[in-house]
Amino acid sequence: MTTEVKKKKNWLSVLTIEFLFVILLLLALITFIYLTRMIFIRESTDFDDSVFNSIKPYINDGLTSFMLVITFLGKHNLLIPLNFVLIAFFIYRKERWFATRIAALSLSSLLLMFMLKFFFQRNRPLQPVIDDVSGFSFPSGHALISVVFYGLFIHMVWHEVKTKWLRTALIVVLGILILLIAFSRIYLRVHYASDVIAGIAVGFIWLVLSLRIIHRIEKRYITRRTLKAEGLQ
Repeated sequence: MTTEVKKKKNWLSVLTIEFLFVILLLLALITFIYLTRMIFIRESTDFDDSVFNSIKPYINDGLTSFMLVITFLGKHNLLIPLNFVLIAFFIYRKERWFATRIAALSLSSLLLMFMLKFFFQRNRPLQPVIDDVSGFSFPSGHALISVVFYGLFIHMVWHEVKTKWLRTALIVVLGILILLIAFSRIYLRVHYASDVIAGIAVGFIWLVLSLRIIHRIEKRYITRRTLKAEGLQ
């Protein structure tokens, strides 16, 4: 295979991935708009009620204990310290842009979550399985932050892990973890299904757009440093 053919294939691959992400972003945005219209304009709870009714027969002590462990993996009490640990780790390794991405995404996603909750002010479901919950319901903070935090891990694995089977396995595990965390919030009746889906949609939009912006800033910074270094030589 010639070098020219390889380059063409690489460009096609990049364009296909870019196109896929554009489609996913549009779907996420449409989903969020549809849900806000259904909940706050039409005031329909049919979808949320049907999901709760479908899950209710399967609620038991053993599964509840498992879901409590899963939901803890998406709790800000865990993810905020983990963010600080990761930032310190990448600063120690002198990988400043990884640290920058983590700091920017963790802080901005938290701020976005609180702003959206305060704006919509939807009350949580009645009769939750657990009692130690407070604050507003829409969108799900666990879903939003989990998509951003573990989605950033997926992004790093995709670019940094060279072994194909290991990369695929890690991405699948992280993807399943995000979905389990999201589902745990519905199971525990601390969020409606629409809250969780909205949280996933917003988290995905924020993750992709933020990484795109940070990548552009990083590229400009590196270009300026390179030009400056060449000018000093």
